[in-house]
Amino acid sequence: ARLEMRRRYTWNIFQSIEYAGEQDQLQLSSFFSFMLDNFTHMNGNGPDLISHLLDSVVDPLTEEARQLKYEQIVVPESYSGPRLSFPLSVTDTNALLSAFKEEQTLHGKYVLQLLYETKKFLKQMPNVIYLSTSYAKEITICGDLHGRLDDLLLIFYKNGLPSAENPYIFNGDFVDRGKKSTEIIIILFAFLLLYPDHMHLNRGNHEDHIMNLRYGFTREVMQKYKTHGREILQILQDVFSLLPLATVIDNKVLIVHGGISDKIDLGFLSTVERHKVKSALRLPKRSVDHLNVHACSRNSSRQSGRSRLDSPCSSGRTSRASRRRKKHFTKQGSCSSSSSSSSSSSSVCSPRVSSRNTSCRPPPSPSLPSPTDVLQVPFLDSFVSLEPPEPPREELEWQQVVDILWSDPKNQNGCSPNSFRGGGCYFGPDVTQALLQKHGLCLLIRSHECKQEGYELCHNGQVITIFSASNYYEEGSNRGAYVKLGPELVPRFFQYQVSRSTRKLTLHQRVCVAEGSALRALKEKLYAHRSELIAAFQQYDIDNTGRISTSEWAQVVESVLRLDLPWRTLRPRLARLGADGNVEYESCFEDISLGEPIPPVTPNLAETLYRYRTDLEIIFNIIDKDHSGQISIEEFRQTWKLFSSHLGVAVNDQTIDDMARSIDFNKDGSIDFNEFLEAFRVVHKLDVKEQQQG
Repeated sequence: ARLEMRRRYTWNIFQSIEYAGEQDQLQLSSFFSFMLDNFTHMNGNGPDLISHLLDSVVDPLTEEARQLKYEQIVVPESYSGPRLSFPLSVTDTNALLSAFKEEQTLHGKYVLQLLYETKKFLKQMPNVIYLSTSYAKEITICGDLHGRLDDLLLIFYKNGLPSAENPYIFNGDFVDRGKKSTEIIIILFAFLLLYPDHMHLNRGNHEDHIMNLRYGFTREVMQKYKTHGREILQILQDVFSLLPLATVIDNKVLIVHGGISDKIDLGFLSTVERHKVKSALRLPKRSVDHLNVHACSRNSSRQSGRSRLDSPCSSGRTSRASRRRKKHFTKQGSCSSSSSSSSSSSSVCSPRVSSRNTSCRPPPSPSLPSPTDVLQVPFLDSFVSLEPPEPPREELEWQQVVDILWSDPKNQNGCSPNSFRGGGCYFGPDVTQALLQKHGLCLLIRSHECKQEGYELCHNGQVITIFSASNYYEEGSNRGAYVKLGPELVPRFFQYQVSRSTRKLTLHQRVCVAEGSALRALKEKLYAHRSELIAAFQQYDIDNTGRISTSEWAQVVESVLRLDLPWRTLRPRLARLGADGNVEYESCFEDISLGEPIPPVTPNLAETLYRYRTDLEIIFNIIDKDHSGQISIEEFRQTWKLFSSHLGVAVNDQTIDDMARSIDFNKDGSIDFNEFLEAFRVVHKLDVKEQQQG
C-alpha cells in the first residue's frame, strides 16, 4: 500500500509539473506577441525572424516553382543516407526505416520534397475523415509519440507496417519532448503518401509551431538541418495546420486528440477553415478587434499578466504573472482547482477541479475600459438588457479547434475551464453522452494524457484514452499502448515498454527511480519560487521562529505553486519537522542551490533568471539564427530588457549591462548563452554527495 501511494504521488507530481509548463507556454506566447509589437531592429534580423515564427508567411513562389526549387537542391556525393524518388514506393519507406535505425539523417532536399507533397495531399483532405472497417479486418489507433522513435518502431514490429491490409490512425502529438521528432514525422508522412487511404493522421496540440519553440522540435530541426531548417519549419506550419481534426470509424467511433466541449458540433467542425489556425495558442488576427467584453462572454481576451486558451465553456486559470500579484489563493469569476488530491483510482482519469460552480467572467481587454471605470447608471441598467454580440466566425472556428486539441475528460458532469492546462475544457460524462447521442456515436477515443498503463477508460467506458509514448516522464514511469478496432467495434488493447534497463529493475526499484526524479523536479519548482514562498511562510510565522504548522505550510505551498498536489503526504520528502512538531519551512531549500554565481547577479535576480531560464532559452534560440550558441551583447541586452519589461521584473539597465559584460568571458562582444544558462541550473546537494561517495 505504501509503495502504491508513492507511485501515485510520483505520477501526480510529473503530471502537475507538465501541465504547469503548458501554462507557462501560454504566457510565453503572449510575450512573443508583445515582442512583435515592441521589438526594435537588432542587427537587421529582429522582427522578421520572430514574425516568421509566429505568423504565416505569404509564399511568393508558385507551386511549380517551389517544386522545381526543391528538385534543384544538390545532394553531395558524400551523402550516404536514403535517396527518395516521388511518388514514393515501398522501397523508399523501407529505406527510411533502415536509415533511421542506423541513426542516419535524411537530406534536407528530400525532407522539403516530402513536406511539399504532404502539403499538397492534405489540402484535399476534409476536416473529419470517415473510415469503415469493412475494407480491413481491423484498424489500429495510436496515441501520442512525442519524438519517441523506438516506440513507433516497436509498434510496427509488433503490429506490422501500414498497408492496405493494416490501416493505422495516429492521433496527434508526433513531435516535441523526444529527440527523434523529425524522423517520426518523416516516417508518418511517407506512409501517408504511400497509402493515402489506409494511413490517417489527426492533428494534436503539439502540431503547433509556438508549442514547438518550447518543447524542442524547433531546436531539433535547426540542429539537424542548419542549411534548410528555417524553410522546413516554414512549410511545417502549413502542413500541421492542414492535418485533419477528427476521424470517425463506421459512423460510431469518434477519434480526436484532446476531447470535446459542450459546444462541439461535427457538422460545424467539418466546415472550419482549419488551415487558418496555424497555432491554437493565438486567436485569429481578424477576431482580436471583435473580442466580446460582456461579463459572460466566452471569447478569449488578452490582458496584462494573463494568457490562456479560452474555450467556449471556460474563462480559465490565471497566469503566473497575475498570481504573483495575489497574496492568497483566490480567484473571482473562474473555476479553480481544489487544494486536495484524491488518491482513488477513479480520479486518475480526470484532472481535479473545484466543485464550486463559478460563472464564466473573463476580465475585460486592457484596450477597453474596466467595468469599474465606466459610469454606473443603476436605473438604466435595471431596464436595459444588451445581448452580447455573436463572436466572429473565425473565433468560433478557433474555439472548436482549441477544444478538440486541448480538452480532457473529468468524472463530474458538466463542462468547465481546463484550469490545469490553461486551455480547452474539462468535459464530464453528460457532455460525452450528449455528443454521442447527437451524432449517433457509441465511443470517443482520444489521447493527450499520459496514462501509466498506456490506456484508460472512463465515462462508463464511453471514453478511451490511448497514449503510445512509453517511459514518458522517466525510465519505467509508464507503458505505451495502441488499440485495435474490428467490425464489432470492441477495443483490443496492446501494451509495451521500450527499455533495456527497466527489465532488470524490480517494481520497488522502478518506483524509487521515478520518485527520485519527480521529487528533484518538485524541489526545483520550490527553489524557483523561494522568495515568494518565504514571504508567504513569514505571514504565518509572526514570532519569527522559522516554523509554522503542517497545515499552514501545505496551504502556502499550494497557494504559490498551484500544482494541486497532496502536500501533507509529500511534506516528509520536502521539509523537516522541528521538536515542537511544526515545519521548519526553510528546510525546503537546504539541499538545492544554483551553480556558480555571476558577480553582478543578486540572489533575487538569480532566482528570477532561474525561474524563467527556459523562456529565455527559447528567445535566445529565436535570435541565434545559425544556432552557433552565441549572440551579441546588444542582442542579449535588448532581449532581457523586453523580457523584464513584459514580466514587470525590475532590473535596471546597469545591472543588465554588468551581467552581459561579466559573461563575455573572452571579451569578443559575444555571449555564449549556454554558459550563461549553466549558471542558473540548480545543483542538488544530495546528488553531489552521492557522486562524491561513489
